[in-house]
Amino acid sequence: MTEGAHDPGDASEHVGTAIDQDRLDARLARIARIPFRAKFHLRPPELAYAASRGPETIARHAKELIDARLAPAHPQKDGRQTPWGGHPVFRAQHATATCCRKCLQINHEIIRGHELSEREREYVVHVICRWIELESQAGSTRAPPPPPTLF
Repeated sequence: MTEGAHDPGDASEHVGTAIDQDRLDARLARIARIPFRAKFHLRPPELAYAASRGPETIARHAKELIDARLAPAHPQKDGRQTPWGGHPVFRAQHATATCCRKCLQINHEIIRGHELSEREREYVVHVICRWIELESQAGSTRAPPPPPTLF
């Protein structure tokens, strides 16, 4: 195999057919301790959108967005292809380090430079959907941000 090539058989165990929920939650907790990632939460409109559409629709949207924006071997505008908000999936991508191929490699050990396999795509969608699920649960108990100070 050539340098930089990816052998799907060598993919980390987290990209296997069955995703271990405890390991995934531990990975999400580790990523959430990164200061940049920790500041991302679903905002009220995104929480409402996720609640009104339901998990199946959000998962379908996540799959469509990942297929179009992250799955190609060399995504267009890689590193800048994910908006900061407007859809729960976009916020989740930044919070979970699935926003670009570099972040995916650093935080999820999915090597850059190859088209994502179906198993890798499923893993990324599962990461995003799990974060949205946890964030939706926390969103109902999270206190609103304090008003801005005037002085």
